[in-house]
Amino acid sequence: MALRKSGSILALAALLASCGGGGGSNNNTVSLPPGGGGATPAPSPTSSTCSLQNRQNWAFSQINEWYLFPETLPASLDPAPYATVKDYIDALTATARSQGRDRFFTFVTSIADENAFLNSGATAGFGIRLSYDSAASRVFILDAFEGAPALAAGLDRGAELLAIGTSTANLETVSSLFASGGANAVSTALGPSTAGTSRVLRFRDAAGVESTTTITKADYDIQPISPRYGVQIIDNGGTMVGYINLRTFIDSAEQQLRDAFQQFRDAGVTELVVDLRYNGGGLVRTAELFADLLGRDRFTNEVQSITRFRASKSSNNQTRNFQTNAQSIAPTRMAFITTGGSASASELVINAMIPYHDANMALIGSDTFGKPVGQVGLGRAACDDRIRILAFATENADGNADYFTGLASSLTNSCQAPDDITLPLGDPGEASTAQALGFLSGAACTPISSAASGNIAGQREPMTLPREMLMPEQPTPAQREVPGAF
Repeated sequence: MALRKSGSILALAALLASCGGGGGSNNNTVSLPPGGGGATPAPSPTSSTCSLQNRQNWAFSQINEWYLFPETLPASLDPAPYATVKDYIDALTATARSQGRDRFFTFVTSIADENAFLNSGATAGFGIRLSYDSAASRVFILDAFEGAPALAAGLDRGAELLAIGTSTANLETVSSLFASGGANAVSTALGPSTAGTSRVLRFRDAAGVESTTTITKADYDIQPISPRYGVQIIDNGGTMVGYINLRTFIDSAEQQLRDAFQQFRDAGVTELVVDLRYNGGGLVRTAELFADLLGRDRFTNEVQSITRFRASKSSNNQTRNFQTNAQSIAPTRMAFITTGGSASASELVINAMIPYHDANMALIGSDTFGKPVGQVGLGRAACDDRIRILAFATENADGNADYFTGLASSLTNSCQAPDDITLPLGDPGEASTAQALGFLSGAACTPISSAASGNIAGQREPMTLPREMLMPEQPTPAQREVPGAF
């Protein structure tokens, strides 16, 4: 995800513009583009400044200065054997990764591409979010983004992708792609994330109807809150419950969040279902706003979160208190829907609530990814490089910053539930949403455990089985922050 810090972190403003990500490659980040706030220009790289070795040496110096776990870094490492900057960064951070503390949270990306996504959700693709069941060699659509080609072509939540080709003559089934190269083969078959890329897709929709159609990738903006299902007020046995689903924490989410909470406030809502089940993170400042909107009964001297850097960078530590917001509500009970795709900024919001609402809140679904750390983002405009470096830990008012295996064990209450893609997100009958509403009304449930499969007896298969987000080997900024996006 991308996070921008303020307050005592203003000293970093010339370098960082925070963000954090999710899924298998999440980031909580503070990023520092030169000159502070706006987008950093990305001129054409020059061969002398931007040679591979020069870029690798620059990456080494930045990581050596900022990395949260400096004791795990090699004193020196010859870059020559590594064919890319990515490979070199992976080698530098290998020890912390083997310890589960840096699960590819440190990486290099494009300044221009990342700025475009963080500002407005701009990306290119079909506009769908994909998950897969590797055991069954099947790929399913979890969500379809408004204004993108896939939804217009009839692909939406609950559809199964059956075959992919560049023409009807060379369609290859998903099962054969898995057999030849696993999930990576499926990702590769879908083509690059560039506008104009066309693929022929055969799919079966949620109603069981099979279709074959040609879809061309296009530029579009991911709407953080869906206009179709993202904000609802649900009658839960006579109690009006606010439902909100946030796809990603980016700039354009902030007004949508304010509008949603104003709607809840106007309706007198005090019980909430907060659906973050696929949300891999995003901007820290957007997460802080979300927590503020949940904090009308909090005082400005109460801690929302604390950011801690390594000892040599401790001057950048920051305590973020709750701030008054005109749209804020004072929730009495909250249910947070999560999966292993819920990470970083999503976890920051939930963790911030625990000291104040633990007895009256619960995690619903399955455990979160586990990312209590974040990154600084250091830009080198001449090469269009921005390196995201794991540089700080984020804790709540109780000091909790140790949830590398997920947040479920940090809460008193949790309820295991499957993600039933046969029903729309936010449908009161969908398994996770129904379980969330049940918790709010006092129903008993089975707690989430690390061994839980996320499947409940009697649910339909395989639509309720645990699935992994489909991710390419070289994800775009949008794919890092919105896991499974294609």
